[in-house]
Amino acid sequence: MPFCEDCAKYWAPSAMRADGTCPTCGRVLDSPQIASTLPTFRRVTAENIDIRRLASGLDDDQELPKTPWHFKLLVAALCVYLSWRIVQIFI
Repeated sequence: MPFCEDCAKYWAPSAMRADGTCPTCGRVLDSPQIASTLPTFRRVTAENIDIRRLASGLDDDQELPKTPWHFKLLVAALCVYLSWRIVQIFI
């Protein structure tokens, strides 16, 4: 990881300018051919992010796992229980 002595800061290669210079002071930190071969990432917005895929840790080509049947049963039982408790309040 390149270090700028003038700024006293480590810079990630993706944070440096395309010519390999420090974004703050302009000092040359890395050769331009290395900095230009870094992958470019698209900006993350609400339209292009998939929270379920990020939480599951799966790649784009893998299918998301389905919700287990016993979790659905637990949620249904919880709804029945809470409904009964609400009925008991008014009785």
